[in-house]
Amino acid sequence: MIQVEQLLAEAPEHARLDHDPAFAAGAGWVDGAVVPLSETRIPITDLGFMRADAVYDVVSVSRGQFFRLDDHQDRFARSCERMRLVNPLNREDEAQALNDMVAAAGLQDAYVWWCVTRGANPASPIDRLNPSRFANRFYGFAVPYIFIKGDAERTAGIDLWISQDYIRIPRNAVDPRAKNFCSLDLAMSLFEAGRAGSTWSVLTDGNGVLTESPGCNVFIVKDGVVATPDLGCLEGITRQTALELSAELQLKVEERTVAARELEEADEAFLTSSAGGIMPVSRVNGQALCDGAGPVSRRLHDLYWQRRWDGWHGTPVSYS
Repeated sequence: MIQVEQLLAEAPEHARLDHDPAFAAGAGWVDGAVVPLSETRIPITDLGFMRADAVYDVVSVSRGQFFRLDDHQDRFARSCERMRLVNPLNREDEAQALNDMVAAAGLQDAYVWWCVTRGANPASPIDRLNPSRFANRFYGFAVPYIFIKGDAERTAGIDLWISQDYIRIPRNAVDPRAKNFCSLDLAMSLFEAGRAGSTWSVLTDGNGVLTESPGCNVFIVKDGVVATPDLGCLEGITRQTALELSAELQLKVEERTVAARELEEADEAFLTSSAGGIMPVSRVNGQALCDGAGPVSRRLHDLYWQRRWDGWHGTPVSYS
């Protein structure tokens, strides 16, 4: 497998560009301006902070190019609509804000996060019944690229834990297609996985059906067929990429209900995320699926990065 983390650290194509030392840790967007990450602030009365009343998205940059920026902006717009939020920035200004944060920090490989929060409660209690009476707020940040799992663990494969104690928030309570802040179920499942000696977690719907993993979509491979849950999970952009690349490799692909037992009985499995790309799984609940990263997962992992670095779905960052 391509050792992506090592390559990003050593190859000249990924070297950080000149930047103001104030932006060494990254850049943020607050009150309509780019600021050093250390100067970012959110009012404590913002309902995004108080009640997780917000949506967000994450797009990555590699070799100076955003990956699938249009797709991420489309999804973010859908998330805002589903949660009855209005982005204070139009699409063009949003893209410019993301670009300007990356450029200020001189990052050729970046993790770029942005959100729209509900804002503070309006003064009149009756106005709290009307979403148009809130002043929604836009925030963001860009930092050096984040890997959920590094080279060694991706090569060896993740030990994935199917949560026994927690279930994913039902989709008729909080719509998982909108990338939202309501994630204590995911966080608690990670702690459970840690106690069990595993290295990441995945949740079910409480009825033995897989949904998603913290920050990731989940895939199984059985008898050469690639399958991923179609309900109860985020409309992942890396998920969509994995589906496209699987089809390119002439693999049969299925988006359907996937039972937890299918993950335990799979030939191999992998997770997908903007923070790490394709991440192979080699063990489930401590039991081996395969010896290290499986062959399909390895092929998809390498093809994902090769295609990205070739400029596939790329939007160049303007560093000027």
